[in-house]
Amino acid sequence: MKIRPGEPDPLGAACDGLGTNFSVFSDVAQRVELCLFDENGDETRLDLPERTHGCWHGYLPGVGPGQRYGFRVHGPWDPAEGLRCLPEKLLLDPYARAVAGNVCQWHPSLFDADPDDPEGLTPNRDDSGPFAPKAVVVPQFDPQTEKESRRIDRPLSETILYEVHVRGFTMRHPGIPEPLRGTYAGLAHPAAIDHLCRLGITAVELLPVHQFVHEPRLIRNGLRNYWGYNTIGWFAPHNEYAAAQNPVRIVQEFREMVRSLHQAGIEVILDVVFNHTGEGDEEGPILSFKGLDNSAYYRLEDDPRLYKNYTGTGNTVDIRHPVVHRLVMDALRYWVTEMGVDGFRFDLAPVLGRGGDDYDPNAGFFRTIAQDPVIRKVKLIGEPWDLGPSGYQVGNFPRCWSEWNDRFRDGVRDYWRGAAYGVGNLAYRLTGSADLFRHNGRIPQAGVNMITSHDGFTLHDLVSYEKKHNEANGEGNRDGHNDNRSWNCGAEGPADDPMIQVLRSRQKRNFLATLLLSQGVPMLLGGDEMGRTQRGNNNAYCQDNEVSWFDWSGPDTALTEFTAKLIALRRTHPVFRNREWLRGGPVETRSEPDIAWFRPDGQPMAEADWRTSHGLMVFLSGRIGRVDANGLPLEDDDFFLLFNGQKVHGEFVLPKINAESRSFWKKVIDTRYWEVSEKEMIPVQGYQARDSISLESFSFVLLQYEKRAS
Repeated sequence: MKIRPGEPDPLGAACDGLGTNFSVFSDVAQRVELCLFDENGDETRLDLPERTHGCWHGYLPGVGPGQRYGFRVHGPWDPAEGLRCLPEKLLLDPYARAVAGNVCQWHPSLFDADPDDPEGLTPNRDDSGPFAPKAVVVPQFDPQTEKESRRIDRPLSETILYEVHVRGFTMRHPGIPEPLRGTYAGLAHPAAIDHLCRLGITAVELLPVHQFVHEPRLIRNGLRNYWGYNTIGWFAPHNEYAAAQNPVRIVQEFREMVRSLHQAGIEVILDVVFNHTGEGDEEGPILSFKGLDNSAYYRLEDDPRLYKNYTGTGNTVDIRHPVVHRLVMDALRYWVTEMGVDGFRFDLAPVLGRGGDDYDPNAGFFRTIAQDPVIRKVKLIGEPWDLGPSGYQVGNFPRCWSEWNDRFRDGVRDYWRGAAYGVGNLAYRLTGSADLFRHNGRIPQAGVNMITSHDGFTLHDLVSYEKKHNEANGEGNRDGHNDNRSWNCGAEGPADDPMIQVLRSRQKRNFLATLLLSQGVPMLLGGDEMGRTQRGNNNAYCQDNEVSWFDWSGPDTALTEFTAKLIALRRTHPVFRNREWLRGGPVETRSEPDIAWFRPDGQPMAEADWRTSHGLMVFLSGRIGRVDANGLPLEDDDFFLLFNGQKVHGEFVLPKINAESRSFWKKVIDTRYWEVSEKEMIPVQGYQARDSISLESFSFVLLQYEKRAS
């Protein structure tokens, strides 16, 4: 086979219909072989003939889609200098659009140090080719012939996020044909989409779908990496989530999933892991980046044998390096322009902003995002913490980013379990966490509110367990969070006591109502709406089984309907999703504020009340003070939100807001019940009456005034 010089750009494998151009970066390589594999696994090796600015490249006529390939790098192997080139190791192309095979059994050849040398100073010369995953050439993307999957571009203020796992959501769904369960095609099936639409979800946030590997320790223990935060390929859809067997067809299956969700009005957000890779630390495997140019792709310690570990997973990607920086940006653009996704949630995002050891909100990666004509327009959500120095950065991301708001999670959990002191923290969380995000021109949608996420208890477990029960993970229950801020309502785990069951159901409704009626962007953990349990496991990252999969056989349909009603309220009433910060203040200082705060006795909150009261009434004015798309004043109904976060029932007296006449307020939500009849109304003579409303212990009530007086 005659290989031509080819071009350094683009990196990866670019097929033009007549042949394929291959290009890969390695500054330390002395020689790079392109390795082609036929259907029998037989290998043909060809030297890449040219090197341009550190990129080794060549064009091979006659090679097209479906061709499996990898690279072998000839260069120095000197871990003491941070160099780990071994030609015996087949390396995955960092730009691989599709991957064949996965590492399900960790053969010793996949590691670069001789296992018989405890010091790790002797290279392992065993050939890893038969056991390593292979890259696959895919057809060139042609937007003229591909069915377009147009992005929806829904404003953040109208977004309802649903964090979900492709496999877990579909694995046991009775309406999805068995061959499609656990796959992209399964998530695209009408039965799956129908559930999302009935809830009113506007965007799914998919746990990692980039190609990843299962850690050797998990494989040895008969477990698997279920969450997928162990990426090895940033361009390829994870092949174990596909119904298709052909790697090229897997790419198309993913595109079709995105297209089907878009047709239903649902955006697709990817949880992406650019902070570390599945190659682990100095004792980990050599699958791609280590063997190509270890010191370029990773941040190394002063002792170059070791890796900086800001992630807790063994290594940290060095996004400061221009080639790595480019790799990440190229991957982001690819998923938007060719795969059709609508945004990204960045795992351990402070890593991306570390120039040195410290976090910098003006780091180069953030500046690149801000000026990129493609990526700056999509939804960008950061997980604002990592394990490095000053790793907690909630509120410190650039203005075009949103952030997971764990302060909302913790504050609301504390309030509803009766552990909070006063209601001041709750008030901040209800109104978008201005204490965290109201600076540098940021808006309430900078905060992504959540009660639960994949990392921790489900909502059902939050009200059923006070301690984690992670024994199935094989780590002696030492893994996972100890600070869950949960309350089991009187018994640990499943309970037959009807009073405990009633209280748990009410608590779930309290959490959902608080989440979905607060300012900011709400994120619902998939399955919380149907009472999904993980049996007290708050770190089910390795439970690819019934512990994590949705159980569709006996869902809590009443809770599902309650959740859908709350989402419909939020989507119908812009007062719950203001794009600007609410203006408050004493009632007597303005004709009607955006928001006003009252004690249960109907009196305005005094300074001391914020620290001592467990009850709170919040008035939201429907006079939003902005215009709609047609330039007309945007108005909504008025609402009262009543919170009773104590163990005894309370009497709440409706206060006087102003002298306008009001006919009646209608009770639309009462968490004592899963539904409130349309006929159940609270008669009020405008704002003059002092009607008393009784709230059960640990309960929430929403009152609506439907029409303003003319």
